[in-house]
Amino acid sequence: MPDTAPFAEVLEAAGKLTLPEQEALLDILRRRLIELRRAELVKDVQDAGREFEAGGCRPVDPGELTKEVLS
Repeated sequence: MPDTAPFAEVLEAAGKLTLPEQEALLDILRRRLIELRRAELVKDVQDAGREFEAGGCRPVDPGELTKEVLS
């Protein structure tokens, strides 16, 4: 049995919290999302660095990049 609650159950449980508890929950969730996004960004930057070092990409000037994106 999964140890995650369905979304509707989580919403129902959150609705039973007091207003200060709901505000604290919201703050905690925001901070967790920020940390998750930060970790994803770090991974993306590391992946891009490895790809660059392996020769998988090359530096381009903005004009070249614009031309490539629009083609």
